[in-house]
Amino acid sequence: MQNKGFVKVIALLFTLVCVFYLSFSFVTNYHDGRAEESPKGAQHYMDSMQNVNVWFGHTLRECRERQIGLGLDLQGGMNVIMEVSVPDVVKALAGHKVDPVFNQAVATAKKEAVTSGDDFITLFIKEYKKQNPEGRLAALFATQQLKEKVTTSSTDEEVEKVLREEVQAAVDNSFNVLRTRIDRFGVVQPNIQALEGMGRIMIELPGVKEPERVRKLLQGSANLEFWETYAAQDVLPALIAVNTKLAEAAKVAADVETGDNADATADAKSNEADLKAALQTEETADALSEEQNPLFSRLLPNTGNMHTCVVGRAFNSDTAAISAMLAKPEIKKLLPADLRLMWGVSAIDKESSSYELYAIKSTTRNGRAALEGDVIVDAADTYDQQSRPCVTMSMNTDGARRWAQLTKNNAGRCIAIVLDGYVYSAPTCHGEISGGNSEITGSFTIEETQDLANVLRSGKMSAPAHIISEDIVGPSLGQESIKQGLWSFVVAFILLMIYMCAIYGIIPGAVANAALLVNLFFTLGILASFQAALTMSGIAGIVLTLGMAVDANVLIYERAKEELRAGKNTPAALADGYKNAFSAIFDSNFTSIITGIILFNFGTGPIRGFATTLIIGILCSFFTAVFLTRVVYEHFMQKGKWQNLTFVTGLSKKLLVATKYNFMKAGKVSLSVFGAAAIISIALLVFNGLEGSIDFTGGRNFVVQFEQQVEPESVESLLTDIQGQAIALGTDKKTVRISTNYGNDSEDINIDAQIEEIIYNKLKEGKLLSENLTLDVFIDRDNREGGSIISSQKVGPSIADDIKTSAIWSVVLALIAIFLYILVRFRNVAYSIGSIVALACDTLFILGCYSLLQGVLPMSMEVDQTFIGAILTAIGYSINDKVVVFDRVREFTGLYPKRDKFSLFNDSLNTTLTRTINTSFSTLIVLLCIFILGGDSIRSFSFAMILGVVFGTLSSLFVAAPIAYFTMSKKEQK
Repeated sequence: MQNKGFVKVIALLFTLVCVFYLSFSFVTNYHDGRAEESPKGAQHYMDSMQNVNVWFGHTLRECRERQIGLGLDLQGGMNVIMEVSVPDVVKALAGHKVDPVFNQAVATAKKEAVTSGDDFITLFIKEYKKQNPEGRLAALFATQQLKEKVTTSSTDEEVEKVLREEVQAAVDNSFNVLRTRIDRFGVVQPNIQALEGMGRIMIELPGVKEPERVRKLLQGSANLEFWETYAAQDVLPALIAVNTKLAEAAKVAADVETGDNADATADAKSNEADLKAALQTEETADALSEEQNPLFSRLLPNTGNMHTCVVGRAFNSDTAAISAMLAKPEIKKLLPADLRLMWGVSAIDKESSSYELYAIKSTTRNGRAALEGDVIVDAADTYDQQSRPCVTMSMNTDGARRWAQLTKNNAGRCIAIVLDGYVYSAPTCHGEISGGNSEITGSFTIEETQDLANVLRSGKMSAPAHIISEDIVGPSLGQESIKQGLWSFVVAFILLMIYMCAIYGIIPGAVANAALLVNLFFTLGILASFQAALTMSGIAGIVLTLGMAVDANVLIYERAKEELRAGKNTPAALADGYKNAFSAIFDSNFTSIITGIILFNFGTGPIRGFATTLIIGILCSFFTAVFLTRVVYEHFMQKGKWQNLTFVTGLSKKLLVATKYNFMKAGKVSLSVFGAAAIISIALLVFNGLEGSIDFTGGRNFVVQFEQQVEPESVESLLTDIQGQAIALGTDKKTVRISTNYGNDSEDINIDAQIEEIIYNKLKEGKLLSENLTLDVFIDRDNREGGSIISSQKVGPSIADDIKTSAIWSVVLALIAIFLYILVRFRNVAYSIGSIVALACDTLFILGCYSLLQGVLPMSMEVDQTFIGAILTAIGYSINDKVVVFDRVREFTGLYPKRDKFSLFNDSLNTTLTRTINTSFSTLIVLLCIFILGGDSIRSFSFAMILGVVFGTLSSLFVAAPIAYFTMSKKEQK
């Protein structure tokens, strides 16, 4: 083997990189353990360590971001896809005109956008022109908001360009606003990304347990505001009074509990004097007693620069408790009536996650900000005279006038820039700023100024974002998934190792198994470098990759056995085995990668996770099986060892040796049988149909776990008001999935909570829930007592249509891509035709089985994204068989040019039969482990894959090869 040194260097570098990235997971696990042991609590420890360098110059926060995270299905959490309402943005840009033609065009375009391939703006302009052929867009959008961008003389093309820019600005603004909200929510390793298409944003929030709170947080309107402020010295006396009042109340409560009648008020007043003395020495909050100082033991007051509007700071873990204290009615009476206390948006230092508390002053009659963000026309991130990152902004005429007055009245004081109730910056105003142009400075990073400039450019958010798709998984359900995934992985791995040793011998089996271990190590290391989250479908992808990785070793060993039977010694036979198997291994891996890429591009959520691990696993298995194992063999053989390997055992010595099955003679009969099966499958699809999931129809799924066994029919009969459908998941009849389309078109942000309450009330009336079970406990995804919702899913009608279209295109494109690749590689259309017909049969048979067995098997037989992923994976796996057979036909054609095609195809099928059976059996071992041990969430996927392996193996022998042979024969006859 040439370039052995290069392979060793690549393997070493790969190993070092994987060790480096996997090390972050060990570091974070270490600190998680330290946090649990911290006397001040885990959250306090994590807050104090977030920005401390703990590993090769990386902070704990960065380590947590780089570790292998767990997906929602493994640790619980929430996944949502949000859509900014483009129609509402357009309405706002038009100044909410009452023009009936305009509003009708908006309504029609909004309805058509659900099913049309065109975007809303294209449809709106088309519809407006249809209803008002002589109308000009400039007449609609020459508003105050677009004053400097659209004039009455603007052309329709210019107005359309501006509309698209404004809509994109609104989407970008929504993205920044949502990301800020999520960061403030305290989720570890959140994932937020803009999806292709106008206005959609995907958000993954691992570990959240309050879905209703998250819905309200994400769907609320964003509002940029400019506020006047108080100086800290004006507010501190009131805060001292608040602290005294809270201490007094705590003392009274403690006395009532212990029966002590001491004078709590006198104690509190005495403590107030001590507190003032402590504050003069700038004593830290940690040194203050929580019992005597409920507020200042959490909030460190500002006793330094008392002229700023910052009144104190606190750890992120304490901000909620402080806000709760200050929100009490009796406490509000002690504070100025026009005082509002708001937290800063980001941490103030690198050592700890501390946030500043700002004193905001309300000066308007209606209690709103002195100036709002809709007056800003432009903003840019730049640098000030000291080369520090800053933001410049400009306002429209009205805003410039009001801004000049605001800055004039507040010379020497701070003006707070607030978004969504959090202070982004509070610069000191040095005098009147006229012209509407000003500069915002602060402790900004370059990225922060870019984000703030983007928010300022967009101003007040034109329209709220709505959740159009949602998945919620309870944390305990995630723990069950981890156990099931690990068990399926361990059992499958052990069985594969035993199988390889039993079929090819201890040493060859051990080498192949070592390659699997290295493959697993590389796969996890690469996933860690991508900062990917490990999901249940990802574990399935890894496990399936192990099964498919065996295929390369099987091909090499089978070719080596052939060379040994031809009289060669072991080193020569093994070298030729690697050489001759390379093209088949390369082609089969490449076709699997094609389907993986299509899965990644057209799938969402779990399917993308599966596709990612599948692609990475295939690439790693190709490197380990083809190159690393060869280096190992040559290393030992050069030392005179392993010279007598036979790659057979007593079990496999006579297994399928020198078979002489006449596949081509039975070709017409087999094609007739498969043709009849295809017709039956089509008939089943026509008359029995398939059970479409909410992925394709839209709606909501709620998985409810009961204390006792229940019949799905009894659950369904209680939910007729919301057209609920119920099916049992598993055989214990304690877990039922409820599906409904009720409220699917509603834009009420509380509709999910309403549906959950309806289900609770109906199940309670039917006595299927415990008597003492409350609604809060029922919707708690982590509850297991008395029955509860353990996971839920929501898909809006617009995204359901998109998923359906993507699913169809993904299957079609996979078949086209494979057809073209086979044509390019084999230079004969007969191979492509045989492959595509066989793959189409595989797909039809899987669909037919699902149609036949729906309602029969105790599991979900719905057609959803996961099912489509299984179809595509089965296609990618099935084509491997075809490629190996056709590769042997191509090889034999070159070796025996005078031999007739009939014999060539028969010989090729017989010589590859052992490989076909061994590979199929090893993959079935893996899939059966996933099916039996992998849990309900992945069972439908594994069942479809099992069918795909069985049908794919049969179609390789009895469909693809005969059709290629007959097509080739007719071509030669012509």
